[in-house]
Amino acid sequence: MNALDLSRWQFAITTVYHFLFVPITIGTSFLVAGMQTAWYRTGNEKWLRATKFFGKLFLINFAMGVVTGIVQEFQFGMNWSDYSRFVGDIFGAPLAIEGLLAFFLESTFLGLWIFGWDRLPKKLHLATIWLAAIGTVLSAYFILAANSFMQNPVGYEINPQTQRAEMTDIGQVLGQPLAIITFTHVITMAFLVSGLFVAGISAWLLFKGRSLDVVRSTLKLGSITALVAFVLTGITGDAQATKMVEVQPMKMAAAEALYETAAPAPFSIFTIGTLDGSEPIFSIDIPHGLSLLATHSWDGEVQGINNLQAQYEEQFGPGDYRPNIPMAYWNFRLMIGFGALGALIAAWMLWVTRKDRIPTTKWFPRLALFSIILPLLGSSTGWIFTEMGRQPWVVFGLMQTQFGVSPTVTVAQVLTSMIVFTLLYGALAVVEVGLLMRAVKIGPPDSAEHSYPDKLGEDRPLTVTY
Repeated sequence: MNALDLSRWQFAITTVYHFLFVPITIGTSFLVAGMQTAWYRTGNEKWLRATKFFGKLFLINFAMGVVTGIVQEFQFGMNWSDYSRFVGDIFGAPLAIEGLLAFFLESTFLGLWIFGWDRLPKKLHLATIWLAAIGTVLSAYFILAANSFMQNPVGYEINPQTQRAEMTDIGQVLGQPLAIITFTHVITMAFLVSGLFVAGISAWLLFKGRSLDVVRSTLKLGSITALVAFVLTGITGDAQATKMVEVQPMKMAAAEALYETAAPAPFSIFTIGTLDGSEPIFSIDIPHGLSLLATHSWDGEVQGINNLQAQYEEQFGPGDYRPNIPMAYWNFRLMIGFGALGALIAAWMLWVTRKDRIPTTKWFPRLALFSIILPLLGSSTGWIFTEMGRQPWVVFGLMQTQFGVSPTVTVAQVLTSMIVFTLLYGALAVVEVGLLMRAVKIGPPDSAEHSYPDKLGEDRPLTVTY
């Protein structure tokens, strides 16, 4: 492997690893805020105990997400300096806003929430977790706006003297339809992940007979959240696929292994191709399926891989503009399959625990915990599809990936840092899982009474609950 290949591997490892924590952070922050709101409105202590318990799990996950996210951003300057030099004026703006505004908002108010128990007035303390949760979605939006520019560059011009892309309209960069559609898809997916995270842990505790009054309610909350989120994820995913056909037709063609332009275009359930992915050998199709998915019409035309390759050669010059077809094809299906299976288990958990029943089969806790992993695998394969399907472009139509790597970085440097960070991430994963398992085994607190001051500034000893 050369420095380019290793840099791509390193970025892929850090990105996929980091994104394991992102959806849990986003969705669980709102679920914890909802639990505390339920306690504030009803006074029922079970919701305060649930807030304490899942708040602890949320904070463990948040800390890991921060650590892995910082390392990821360093790579833009270390491994991808030519890319950063070319589009840094544009790509850096949303990331700067995310750090200065959104991350500041979520971290500041999360700190106030952690240390504000019994120190802030009750309503003000509740507001801090909601503001922290809002900060998580704002962070997601600005990062996704930067990524959407890579998928569909807008609001820029090329400076003929510096040969760099320069921003002309930040409103276009931040508000383009692709960014909005991608954001809604990622957020709904985050609630699918966090819903199953809460439901799976609650189901395990229910089977163990721990804190039954708490976990019955949180299991129902998590399962319903996951089911609603799955439906919304499908709707937003359909909108994203339609937009993809418009701005990145090669990605959709690769996702379906559609080699020749067709009208109507079939949806491939199963395709076997040649080892190099250049042509299909055997395929099972649903007639008109891809036309309905991509164009929302019965006989809509969908461009094929070979036709687009010829078009791109004429537009951009000689080269291979096809992504890795098997990777795009199978990750697209795994993304959908993992999410659907997770939603199915959520529905099953609701059914078998109806009317306060406690399942006794050994498969109940196993499937419950397994359901937590499924949407995480779905989100990971979804991102692999999104990024691999854009290849060979790092910025679609503007810069190919091979020209974005740092010119002076060596194989030894990238390999050393990749090995070190992969081993470090492996160790952190052990710590993360260990902390989560320890907290889950302890379960919700038996009681969680709090006495809030009537007004801000009342002299009380500092209370730290985590």
